[in-house]
Amino acid sequence: MNDDLDPGGVAAVLLASISVLVRRVRQVPTGGGLTLPERTALSHLDRSGPTTSSALAREVQITAQAMGATIGTLRARGLVERRADPDDGRRVVLSVTDAGLQALKDKRNARNELIARALTSGTFTPTELEQLAAAAPLLERLAQNI
Repeated sequence: MNDDLDPGGVAAVLLASISVLVRRVRQVPTGGGLTLPERTALSHLDRSGPTTSSALAREVQITAQAMGATIGTLRARGLVERRADPDDGRRVVLSVTDAGLQALKDKRNARNELIARALTSGTFTPTELEQLAAAAPLLERLAQNI
């Protein structure tokens, strides 16, 4: 490693710049009509599979009541469904419906298009685009090691 590179300084710069990027992407309306809590719940159900409302609330670190309200809205829109737990018929598990998966996909596609437009706006040189592409796997690996 270059002796001039301070890991603490690199960490601070990365965290600040990634935070700004994420905040900007979340602030720009992309359609789809999903609130942040709704997107969070759908994304966790999509990644982790069927689970209970209380387990989902614990996972995303919100109250069971707040999750209940979010799930109620998602169910009313047909994006989440409730089913009896195959292992314990007394419990109810939640899962994402096909419509919920499509809503997530639409939101992700809109965000990808937003970033792609920024990348192709003439602000970045071809070399810089290559550097950003090379940094993506490194950022993923960094995230996996936190």
